[in-house]
Amino acid sequence: MKIGVLAVQGDFAEHLALLRKLGVDGQEVRLPEHLKGMDGLIIPGGESTTLGRLMSIYHLREPIEQMARQGKSIWGTCAGMIMMAHEITEEDPVPLQLMDIGVHRNAFGRQVDSFEQDLEIAGFDHVPFHGIFIRSPVINRVGRDVKVLAALSEDQPVAVRQGCMLATAFHPELTNDTRFHRLFLDLVSKESRPSA
Repeated sequence: MKIGVLAVQGDFAEHLALLRKLGVDGQEVRLPEHLKGMDGLIIPGGESTTLGRLMSIYHLREPIEQMARQGKSIWGTCAGMIMMAHEITEEDPVPLQLMDIGVHRNAFGRQVDSFEQDLEIAGFDHVPFHGIFIRSPVINRVGRDVKVLAALSEDQPVAVRQGCMLATAFHPELTNDTRFHRLFLDLVSKESRPSA
């Protein structure tokens, strides 16, 4: 299994460390050719406007969109979730429109308004997942084929899945809890498995 982690900006190193903890050799992705042969891609947290601009500068938008069209698994955390959205409340950055969700950037305010909260995650055991929210977005529209995995309140989803794609408003990579990374690897494995 080959997992790429977009490494143009943000906390990609933390994702790579958790993948290594699970026995997966994640690969840094900085150029379109680095996506060749990848079974899945993680778009990490960071600053979404900068991330969007760098993705354009390095010509990564079209290859990532192509991965999605091919049914490859993609997971966005925080800024990565913003980039995966169909639409966002601001004009910049221009999202990739990979998932049928609407996203409100910096929904909780500035850096000083960052917070941590335990979350009940659908499909996980009954042990809460410790969510770290740093200038986090929130999902303000969920499409019909999108499953909400976690929410802060009824109208504030913060983790969703659509087919083989995953998005989280918080940062699982900043914890020692590997359950979201295992979930993503399971999605990749299911998508990569030849059909009977």
